[in-house]
Amino acid sequence: MKNNSNDIRMRRWPGRWPGAILCAVTFCFAAGSTPLSAQTTSQILAKVYIARGGLTRIKALRSEKITGTISFGSEASGPFTVDLKRPMKMHMTLNVQNQTMIRVYDGTQGWANNPFAGKLNPESMTDEDLKNISEEADFDGPLVDYAKKSNKVELVGKDKVEEKDAWRVKLTTKSGDVRYYLFDAKTFVLLKWEGKRRADGKEYPIESYFHDYRDVGGLKFAFEIDSGSSATDLTQKLVIDAIELNVNFADAEFAKPPAADGGAAPAPSNR
Repeated sequence: MKNNSNDIRMRRWPGRWPGAILCAVTFCFAAGSTPLSAQTTSQILAKVYIARGGLTRIKALRSEKITGTISFGSEASGPFTVDLKRPMKMHMTLNVQNQTMIRVYDGTQGWANNPFAGKLNPESMTDEDLKNISEEADFDGPLVDYAKKSNKVELVGKDKVEEKDAWRVKLTTKSGDVRYYLFDAKTFVLLKWEGKRRADGKEYPIESYFHDYRDVGGLKFAFEIDSGSSATDLTQKLVIDAIELNVNFADAEFAKPPAADGGAAPAPSNR
């Protein structure tokens, strides 16, 4: 297992997707294909929102508690918990190999430890990590109200995911990052996510595949997410045991965590 806290990531589709989490890449279309109209893009996204449970339910959601197991191939596995609260608050705890990793974001500041690198106490996140976790904590995801978030969306065309026809949607974020979402052409649930993640100054390709959709409170969630650098190199697996909606989390849960030794955590560093 790599000694890098950014290896442990959740991927989510629009809503809670990301991310997940956590978790990711290359596809070529036939030459001469023409871009589809903006109206068609809007129509596809409208069906995606309906398949998810509808924008009214998505935006009415106040909080989530997600529990399950994460595994990194045959190397390690353990339980995880992710608490999310509107707007933009996240608390993630992961236990692997008798080590506990914590990542917390209060909507502005973030803290994380990396016990696998000997950093037991939470430290202020770097700008790079803050960017990552702020996207993960986006309660609705980048496709909901994408224009208000200065994101750009383009419907590129048709594709195949595990023998299923899929619509490929390209998202370009405000910062210029590009991701692809592949939605089932019949059910319009998310089948695959493609993108890159920056860690330690480098970019890493990631693919995530979404399975076992279940209804929770009128919203659909994938209860199994497989991620890796390619379809033949899926090294991270999330299996969700339970999702609780509208849990009454105190804001204090999303504050700076205490130090592992019970003392004060390190003060935020000036960047």
